[in-house]
Amino acid sequence: MIDNLALGLSHGLLMLVAILLLRRPDLDQEGERPSGIRRRRPPGA
Repeated sequence: MIDNLALGLSHGLLMLVAILLLRRPDLDQEGERPSGIRRRRPPGA
C-alpha cells in the first residue's frame, strides 16, 4: 500500500511539474541570452 502511494505521489508530482513547465509562454520565444550568460570558447580558440 505504501509503495503504491509513494510511486503514485512522486509520479503525479513529476507530471504536474512537467505540465507546468511546458505551459510556460517563454518556451516558444527565441531571443537574446541574458547579458550575464556567455558562451564558452573551446580550448585553444
